[in-house]
Amino acid sequence: MPVERASAGGNRAAITVCVILATLMQALDTTIANVALPYMQGSVSASQDQIDWVLTSYIVAAAIMTPPTGYLASRFGLKRLFLVSVAGFTIASMLCGMAQSLVEIVLFRVLQGLLGAALVPLSQAVLLNINSKERQGSAMALWGVAVMAGPVLGPVLGGWLTETYSWRYVFYINLPIGILAFLGMSAFLPESRQNASEKLDWFGFGALSLAIGALQVLLDRGEELDWFGSSEIVIEAIIAASAFYLFLAHTFTADEPFVRPSLFRDRNFAAGNLFVAIVGLTYYASLALQPPYLQDLMNYPIVTAGVVLGPRGVGTMAAMLAVGRLIGRLDTRILLGAGLGLTAWSFYAMTGWTPNVSQMTIIVVGVVQGIGLGFIFVPLSTATLSTLTPELRAEGAGIYSLSRNIGSSVGISVVNALLTPTPRSITPTSRCKSRQPTERSTTQ
Repeated sequence: MPVERASAGGNRAAITVCVILATLMQALDTTIANVALPYMQGSVSASQDQIDWVLTSYIVAAAIMTPPTGYLASRFGLKRLFLVSVAGFTIASMLCGMAQSLVEIVLFRVLQGLLGAALVPLSQAVLLNINSKERQGSAMALWGVAVMAGPVLGPVLGGWLTETYSWRYVFYINLPIGILAFLGMSAFLPESRQNASEKLDWFGFGALSLAIGALQVLLDRGEELDWFGSSEIVIEAIIAASAFYLFLAHTFTADEPFVRPSLFRDRNFAAGNLFVAIVGLTYYASLALQPPYLQDLMNYPIVTAGVVLGPRGVGTMAAMLAVGRLIGRLDTRILLGAGLGLTAWSFYAMTGWTPNVSQMTIIVVGVVQGIGLGFIFVPLSTATLSTLTPELRAEGAGIYSLSRNIGSSVGISVVNALLTPTPRSITPTSRCKSRQPTERSTTQ
């Protein structure tokens, strides 16, 4: 399955560009649709509760299909899976833009999540496989820039496209990126080995999928239904806990489980998954809540809010590029410690914010927070996956991405519950409510 370094060496730069394009495309979609939700709601005549499923369906589908990335890459070959994922994600994005009803949008978002889930772990695996150990830190830094640039650029780009053209263009923007990535991968990525005898542990996959799906629905609807005061939430919690118990019991007793416990015997991998879940729990919750804070409480226009938050992404990218050169020269623990310290300070500074906080304060704290994340993300990704054998990297990267996604979901839900005294008083879809946006007639 691994891409041979000898055959990939001459095309390393081209492969890296294609991988980064694919990663950026998938990362953009984690936030670019958020700002367009009120416009979609008016276009398809959906309620606020219904339009939430445009986000939830994508998250659930991506979370469910991330863990089997290792199996699919081994069974069908890494290159073939990468090409199918890029092509499928691009086509699903086009279908989302063409959708005429809420049901169509949700169905195509599910398809988008299912097909695009493998892009991030496959990108990590390819970059680690085509680079020597000495170059892996720099490669992961470039990859990390794309991963972090997507969520930062998403609100700005999505807001501009929606205001200038139509909400449909937040999906159409993926077409040129996807086509370039597909053509580049077809031309430059070497063929990889396929293991026709590889089998999928369907029971383990089904139990984990059910646990993730029930947990995500619980987190998404908990605030609306008053959490465990609702019988629906209690049922979803029981299903999630029961399915996860069955998954764990099966994993430790089956001969060939869906997730190999031997992965977690690697201390770097086990610790890295714990740390990235914490990063998702804290940083991504903050990233999701700051745009509505600026728009709802400080009355910033949608594009202005994105511009004010943009410098944080610049700090992250600059830090990642710098850290890529420092990996191997400084102890990884020093880099992680510096990142955690800067991030902790930024969170402490935010505790004193009021609606009167200045733009310069928001920008400065955001840049510090971005630099801190850059110092965390690159060495953490490298240390977590670099000690795994090439055959296990795609599977390990899938679990690593899953840990980050679950941490993000839990963090956003917990912080939303703490900030919202009454159900759904402040949500991303409730912003711009008074504007009653609709799709522009010129682009229908």
